[in-house]
Amino acid sequence: MKIRIRYAPSPTGKMHVGNLRSALYEFLIAKHEDGTFLLRIEDTDQERFVEGAEEIIYRTLAQTGLIHDEGPDKDGGYGPYVQSERVKTGIYMKYAKELIEKGEAYYCFCDKERLASLKTEVVEGKEISVYDKHCLSLSAEEIEAKLAEGRPFVIRQNNPAEGTTTFHDELYGDITVENSQLNDMILIKSDGFPTYNFANVVDDHTMNITHVVRGNEYLSSSPKYQRLYEAFGWEPPKYVHLPLVTDENHKKLAKRGGSESFEGLLAQGFVTEAIVNFIALLGWSPEDNREIFSLEELIKEFDYHRISKSPAVFDMVKLRWMNGEYIKAMDFDRFYEMAEPYLKKALGVVEESCAESGASASGRLMDAGVLRKIAAMVKTRIEVFPDIEEMTDFFRELPEYDTAMYTHKKMKTDGASSLEVLTEVLPLLEAQEDYSNDGLYQTLLKYVEQKGCKNGYVMWPIRTAVSGKQMTPAGATEIMEVLGKEESLRRIRKGIAKLQNV
Repeated sequence: MKIRIRYAPSPTGKMHVGNLRSALYEFLIAKHEDGTFLLRIEDTDQERFVEGAEEIIYRTLAQTGLIHDEGPDKDGGYGPYVQSERVKTGIYMKYAKELIEKGEAYYCFCDKERLASLKTEVVEGKEISVYDKHCLSLSAEEIEAKLAEGRPFVIRQNNPAEGTTTFHDELYGDITVENSQLNDMILIKSDGFPTYNFANVVDDHTMNITHVVRGNEYLSSSPKYQRLYEAFGWEPPKYVHLPLVTDENHKKLAKRGGSESFEGLLAQGFVTEAIVNFIALLGWSPEDNREIFSLEELIKEFDYHRISKSPAVFDMVKLRWMNGEYIKAMDFDRFYEMAEPYLKKALGVVEESCAESGASASGRLMDAGVLRKIAAMVKTRIEVFPDIEEMTDFFRELPEYDTAMYTHKKMKTDGASSLEVLTEVLPLLEAQEDYSNDGLYQTLLKYVEQKGCKNGYVMWPIRTAVSGKQMTPAGATEIMEVLGKEESLRRIRKGIAKLQNV
C-alpha cells in the first residue's frame, strides 16, 4: 500500500520545535517513499483552542515547504480533515457504540464527587485517578433508564485487568505491558467530543494512515491504542516514536522564551532553511557526517530507520553556526532585503540629518548604495541578523573607547606609536581627494613603504580611531570609504586628542 502519513496538530498556540520536527519527519518519510502527506486538524480539546492558531499551522507549513497533499483545504476523498467537523458526522459516536456492542467499551455515569473519591497513582509525574469499572456492571435496563433521564455520561474503553498487550514500534521493537497497568480511558467525553486518543485511532484507520510518527511521550499510551485496534479488528499502522528534544542542560525544551517556536526563531534572525535543516538533525543523522541539507536533499536521504532513540539536544550554538552558513551562501539581493531593517536600526537612518556630532556620517548612511556596502561587509561575518546591530553601530556614532585598544602585541603597536602614525597620516588624509577604498589604501600603502613597517602597524591605529572597536566587519580603508572624508578625519583627530591626553 502507498504510504500515507498525517500531520495532526492541535490549534493551541505557536508551532513549537517538537511539533515542527514531527511535521518535518512525517513529510520526509512520506516524500522519500513517494507517499501522501496529509494535514488533519485535531481540535477536540475546545478548552485549549487558541484563536488564530490554525493560521499559524498553515503559514508555518507553507514557509517551511512542507506542502500537504490532502487537508481541510485539499480534499483527497477522506474528509472532513478537521475533527470538530468530523464530530458532526457522528463518526466517533458510531464507532464508540460499536465497541459497546462488542463489550470493549461501556457507558460511565459517575459524577465528579465519585470520581474524586477514587484512588490515584502517579504516571509520568502526573497524578491520575484509576477508574474501578464501577459502571461496567450496570444492566442494559439501568443504562437505558439513565440515558432516558438525560444523565451525563462518558464512554470508557474496557481494558482487561489480566494478561499483556504487545505493540510494535519501528525503532523500539516489540513493547509489552501488563494489562493491569491500562486504565479504562475515556473515549467519548460528556460534551460528545471524542478524546484525543480515541479520535486518533478512528481517524487514522478511516483515513488509511499507514505510518504514525509522534513523540515518544506517547509510548505509554500506545498499548491502549493497540487494544482499540484489536477490539475493532483493524490492522494497526506502523509506529515511529521520536526521541525527546532537550535543552543544553538535558531538560525537556521549555515552551517559553523564544527558541521553542518556529516564529520565535524567525524573530531572533534565523532563516527558514537553516531552521528546517537544524531540526532535521534533532534525532536523525545521515550515513556520513554531512550537516548542510536542502529540503530536496533531505527528502532523498531521509531513512527513518536512522532516527535515534536517545534524546536530541537543541544546541543553540550549532543552530547559530548553521544559520551563518546559510547566510554566507545566500543570494546577496535576498540577504540585503532581510538585512536592511537591522542596518537601518543600527545606523539610525532617518530622513532628517542630525545636527549633533556625527551628522556627516548619518547623512552618508542614508544612501542605499552605502547601506549595501555595509551589508556586503557583514554578510560573511554574522550568524543571525540581529548581530548586524552590534557589528555596525559604530558607523552611526563613534563609541567611547579605551586608548588601551591601540596596543596590539601582534601588530607591535602601542599608544606612542599609534599617536605617531595618526599624526603623520592626518595631513595625507586631509589632502586625499579620492576616498574610495582603493584610493585610500594606495595612499596608506605608500606611507607604509616610506616608513619601512608592516601594514598592520599603520592600519591598526587608523582602524581603531575610525571605529572605536577591536572587532569590525572590514578594514580601515573600507570603513573610511563608508564614513566619508569629513567624518573619517573627525574621528582620527579625536583619536589623536585621546592619545595626547594619556
